[in-house]
Amino acid sequence: MDENQVKETEGSVVKQKKPFQAPHVFIILAGIALLCALCSYFLPAGVYQMVEGPGGRMIADPDSFAYIDRTPVGFFDFFLAFPEGMRQAADIIFCIFIVGGAVRVIEATGAIEAGLGRVATKFMKFEMLIIPIIMAFFAICGATYGMAEEIIPFVPIMIMLAMALGYDSITGTAMVLLGAGVRFTSALTNPFTVGVAQSIAELPMFSGIEFRAVMLTCMFILTTGFVMRYARRIKRNPQLSLMYEIDQTRDEILDLNQLPDFTPRRKGVLAIFGLGIIGLVFGVLVWEWYIQEISALFLIISIACGLVGRLEANELASEFAKGMAGITGGALVVGFSRAILVVLTAGNLIHSLLHAMAGWIGNLPAVASALIMYFIQSLLNFLIPSGSGQASVSMPIMAPLADLVGVTRQTSVIAFQLGDGISNTFIPTSGYFMAVLAIAKVPLEKWLKWVMPLIGMQYLLGAVFVVIAQLIELGPF
Repeated sequence: MDENQVKETEGSVVKQKKPFQAPHVFIILAGIALLCALCSYFLPAGVYQMVEGPGGRMIADPDSFAYIDRTPVGFFDFFLAFPEGMRQAADIIFCIFIVGGAVRVIEATGAIEAGLGRVATKFMKFEMLIIPIIMAFFAICGATYGMAEEIIPFVPIMIMLAMALGYDSITGTAMVLLGAGVRFTSALTNPFTVGVAQSIAELPMFSGIEFRAVMLTCMFILTTGFVMRYARRIKRNPQLSLMYEIDQTRDEILDLNQLPDFTPRRKGVLAIFGLGIIGLVFGVLVWEWYIQEISALFLIISIACGLVGRLEANELASEFAKGMAGITGGALVVGFSRAILVVLTAGNLIHSLLHAMAGWIGNLPAVASALIMYFIQSLLNFLIPSGSGQASVSMPIMAPLADLVGVTRQTSVIAFQLGDGISNTFIPTSGYFMAVLAIAKVPLEKWLKWVMPLIGMQYLLGAVFVVIAQLIELGPF
């Protein structure tokens, strides 16, 4: 019987209820943007003056805050925020398209299926070891040099491997995203977060690394244990997966019983892909590449892999187009999420909210002040998802504020680092996070339902480390 059909029961007419459906991600993001626009009508607007800080970076002058006349976001301006968000995020959106197309081309050669099939069959008896090994690799890369956008091309490959071993697409996504997610949360030498924050706070570069190493170890054990526990459940009963129905419709399925031959040409395709990833890391670290250069590199990789894999020109182009088309919805989500920041900026609310939150600390005990700093940094990451950007805006205020309330500056950096890092794996305003979900074809609402218990535990563990850092007066000052 149709859900909307009217049934007659004992002379009365009863209408069956529709099952609850979670709002589409576009509805959620548009609702958040609308709320921010409404806030611009009654919350005070304000700005900090930006001045040149250490290393030539522009930072906020903590003594320069001033309220300004409200700049409410009007009806038409609200809708303009969405195409403007698309424009501002265009480099990330097109990077998602190009990476998706490149991965589809590589898949069309059969190289990924053949290569991962060999790995899966060799590890079949020890498949649970793959999870901590892969997560450790991404955690180390992230904790040392701040691996972020570079994880995107690994996502579909890890999903195929995870599903071949009897897990699901959430497990494959988590191995990459949560493994790398430890990077900002407990980074050892990440120049984009720890480096920027400590330079602004005038601390010795990468000081306190021993304390952060302990944080990294504990966060990694917690996160890896959470993923492995979930993976075991899915292995026993695949229908428990939130992605069960969606995963059944995936084209990128690795059948271990019907593996293609691992020919020299397919080995050559994987070798090109591997060299491309090495070139990506080298370009980011040495030549300071960013999204556009990464996109260009994957265009080169797709063409080279297609030629070596003996795809005809039209077939290569067709597969590339299919790969882009398959992630269109997810790519556009990035633009919708950027619209939230466009609205907040247009309403001049970001600096005034930061100023208000910083004022809450007042005359509280030092440990309580440190925890509130942690709370403020966690909230601020929703507004400024860039780690270096958040450090540039908040640390010029938090560092001198720490001196006034008896919190060590090193503790204020730990509070920033944890507050900035944990939320990077679930906030919709984070471009690379939304890009990962787009490539993985995992709906935001399903990811949030799965990951939020872990996020809660990570926040609690982070609070413990903030308290410990203040109690031991983590320094040098």
